[in-house]
Amino acid sequence: MRETFSIGELSRQADVKVVTIRYYEQIGLLPRCERTPGNYRVYSHTHLERLSFVRRCRDLGFTLEQVRELLHLSTTTARTCADVCDLATEHLKDVEARIDDLQRLASELRQISESCNGKRSLLDCRIMAALSKPSVAR
Repeated sequence: MRETFSIGELSRQADVKVVTIRYYEQIGLLPRCERTPGNYRVYSHTHLERLSFVRRCRDLGFTLEQVRELLHLSTTTARTCADVCDLATEHLKDVEARIDDLQRLASELRQISESCNGKRSLLDCRIMAALSKPSVAR
């Protein structure tokens, strides 16, 4: 196993863009790395593990603040798994609410798309008319 990585190698290993790695360093999600005498960044396997964890959290839709909390929980032995479970449960509620919103959106788009035969003039387009209506409060 390699002991150190350049930023490009870390980027490829974790499948994260270089600019994202720099950003995560800037906001403290990823610890600062060592620098070579030529001022190049040098990352350790620990950086790769942490970056992979952050990437997986982001893939699951956790916010940066939630990721920060999960990272904090992972280093705090005084807390229990219940804290992580609570955070995940809260995130699940948010995801399910977004799914509900997207299902309502899909239904509305399906309905207005089905009302269009594509043969009317743009002035008589039912999709444009539906989009021009004020939205209904959720």
